[in-house]
Amino acid sequence: MTKVKDLKFEEAMLALEDSISRLESGNLALDESISEFENAVKLIKVCETKLSSAKQKVRILIEGEDGVVTDKPFDSDSYET
Repeated sequence: MTKVKDLKFEEAMLALEDSISRLESGNLALDESISEFENAVKLIKVCETKLSSAKQKVRILIEGEDGVVTDKPFDSDSYET
C-alpha cells in the first residue's frame, strides 16, 4: 500500500477528488467521515508541497544583451501570455 506522502501529484489529486466525493455523498458514518476528512487533509498537504516544490524548480532562461544566458526564478506575476 502506497503512503499518501509517496503519491505523485496527479495521484494525490485523484485520491482527493474521490475522498471529497465520498464526503459529499452523505453515506458515511460519523467515524468514517472523520477518517475520510483526515485523509483529505493529508492529500491537500501533499498536493501543496508538490506544487511548491515544482514552482521552485521552474526556471526561465533569459538571454541578456551580451548573449549570456542566465536563469532566474519563475515569477508568475511578470509572465505574459
